[in-house]
Amino acid sequence: EQRKSDLIMYLAHDLKTPLSSVIGYLNLLQDEDKLPEELKAKYLGIALSKAERLEDLINEFFEITRFNLSSVTLEYKRVDLVRMLQQLSSEFSPQLKEKGLECKIYSPDSIAINCDPDKLERVFDNLLRNAVIYSFPDTAVEIAASVEGQNAVICFKNQGNTIPKEKLNRIFDQFFRADAARGTKGGAGLGLAIAKQITELHGGTITAESHDETVMFTVIIPLKI
Repeated sequence: EQRKSDLIMYLAHDLKTPLSSVIGYLNLLQDEDKLPEELKAKYLGIALSKAERLEDLINEFFEITRFNLSSVTLEYKRVDLVRMLQQLSSEFSPQLKEKGLECKIYSPDSIAINCDPDKLERVFDNLLRNAVIYSFPDTAVEIAASVEGQNAVICFKNQGNTIPKEKLNRIFDQFFRADAARGTKGGAGLGLAIAKQITELHGGTITAESHDETVMFTVIIPLKI
């Protein structure tokens, strides 16, 4: 109950700022009849950006509520891991294009795995989203998938600011953000905590490392075929 209360208080604080901005800029557009087109476009762009920020926070609220329960069970299905990663990359095309990023996938033609595809997709979604947000413009995000023994190993690597060791040790904590500035495009600091919990539910591990302006997350999941 205390964790739920903390979550609500945290998100209420973060929701208020972008919501105020959306309302403020929409009021300007409504009240000013003779605004130049350039200014209208600027105000609409800001309002849209803040609305998207709201959407991210609300999505994270539902996710952490759903996955913060000890009674969560997995619904296993046999899926092609490579196809899942390819589809995810395709879905991120607009965000990648916006920053001039390229997503490269290195893998065999297919990797069969028994997992809960909906939940595991959330892990990869969070990792790719982080890579896009924190990558240097005009660089590549690399996803490598392979089989090692009885495990699937998936690595997400991007070029961005090196994460200091003291922050790297806390990166999977709830509400922790390596970029601590509020209002950044990053979420409430819940995505990686969710990713860790889902990975561990599958009997796997997730780790992070960063050096020389590169960041890499490695997920190891039992194939269970």
